[in-house]
Amino acid sequence: MFNGHSNDSTSLMTRTFSIISSNIRYDEPHDDVHCWENRKDFLISLLRDYAPDLLATQEGKLPQIRDVDDGLEELTCVDSHRDWADSLMYPCLFYNPTSLVLKESGDIWLSESPTIPGSSSFGSEFPRLCTWAVFDGEILAINVHLDNSSSETRVCQMRVLLQQLGALKARSQTILLMGDFNESPTCPVRALIDKEWPDLSDPWIDLGQAEETSHHHFYEAIDYGSRIDWILANGSLQAREMLLDKSRSEDGIYPSDHYLLKARFCWKDAQ
Repeated sequence: MFNGHSNDSTSLMTRTFSIISSNIRYDEPHDDVHCWENRKDFLISLLRDYAPDLLATQEGKLPQIRDVDDGLEELTCVDSHRDWADSLMYPCLFYNPTSLVLKESGDIWLSESPTIPGSSSFGSEFPRLCTWAVFDGEILAINVHLDNSSSETRVCQMRVLLQQLGALKARSQTILLMGDFNESPTCPVRALIDKEWPDLSDPWIDLGQAEETSHHHFYEAIDYGSRIDWILANGSLQAREMLLDKSRSEDGIYPSDHYLLKARFCWKDAQ
């Protein structure tokens, strides 16, 4: 449906590498003025303006993913491995085929049956999923959306992810793990990642930035909550910029109930 083409990516290694991770909020009519129909064009404009090489979205259902895909003609959705279900929310990866060459991709359901679409375990409120892609240059990109209600459930889900992707990680030079983790980087999920994949760092912390709330519930200047949206990377990447985009439209519409997490990297051996 959204499948694209691939081009030579060698030039990517000599310039900055831009990423956005964004929980786009499912299409909920009760969001009133912030319903999907009112905010989708503004969201797409923010995504387009940053010109990401890689975009990770969470929580969208198929019609929303189609809207994003149609609005970002320069990006291609990684979906050739997937059979879509209208009832489910999906984390998705989009990439710029002029800078990245897709080699392989897949989905892992974060349950005791990770190959069964829509499967759910560990008391998760919804079926949860991670999607992954390997790009030329041995870049492994992983996009995940963890349970929203229980830290214990999130730890079980993350354990499935780490176990299922361990072999791919071992043969990849560059690792990116991003998404909506639904808890702070000081909580148990991050501790598990530190134990199992200790080479991943949090560029937000590396850049010395103060913690902020990333889930604002469509309220202005919210001052409680945690940074639950992360981009983690291994040592082959050097963060140049990481920020939460707090933009609203001229009509006061937020693009989502999460701030967009934007980042620019360079390769350490290309500095």
